Amino acid sequence: MSVLALDFPEISHLLVWPDIFPSFNKVALIGVVAVLATVLIFALANRKDPMKAPTGVRNVAEVSVEFIESDIVLQTIGRDGLGWTPFLVSIFFFVFFCNITEIIPTAQMPATARMAIPATMALVVWVVYNTVGIKHQGFFSYLKNSCFPPGVPFALYFLVAPIEFVSTFIVRPFSLAIRLFANMLAGHLLLVTFAILTDALITAGTVFLIPIFVLPFFMLVFLTAFEILVSVLQAYIFTILTAVYIGGAQHPEH
Repeated sequence: MSVLALDFPEISHLLVWPDIFPSFNKVALIGVVAVLATVLIFALANRKDPMKAPTGVRNVAEVSVEFIESDIVLQTIGRDGLGWTPFLVSIFFFVFFCNITEIIPTAQMPATARMAIPATMALVVWVVYNTVGIKHQGFFSYLKNSCFPPGVPFALYFLVAPIEFVSTFIVRPFSLAIRLFANMLAGHLLLVTFAILTDALITAGTVFLIPIFVLPFFMLVFLTAFEILVSVLQAYIFTILTAVYIGGAQHPEH
């Protein structure tokens, strides 16, 4: 009687890839492809005749820009934040392309499931919103408005100020990176688990086990579709939180 054995690869085989050349592996390659894909979309969209109705790539680009402007920028920063649209659109597409490679054959790995890319992006956002806050409010006013929110009784500032400082200057970039990293890593591991289980049931050689592969295979198909949604959702969440942080730094509470 055959015994079903799952040969689950070591975690290092799922997340650590051999270098293509020194200090450059598949995850780095996916990051580069994500940048090129983002640039290519808008380069192709810009080549179309602006007098004609948008179609194809240009339609995707215009709809995406309108969505970022109306549903993110205007809702979080305001009309004076429209200048941030190119930055936020770039973030959205870059994160999406880094995520979606999770379901693409041969790639089969979201670059954001490695902490380096989410952490680097979170650091960039941290620098941007703090720079915006200092520019619009001045260094000391920005620090004061961040740590001493209005309407709080004076006695509570001894408790509130340290919490606000840690939240604004330390927790925000950390949570921004962890949220993206953890969600994409969890999805990647789930897809690998059900793919291995499906393969093990098909190749088990036991007539009673082979039909059961339909169950994990169904879950694999469902999770693949679900991860497409997650890829878009995580790109949206990262983008809207970036806009919220910029808006908060640009428009302090009074």
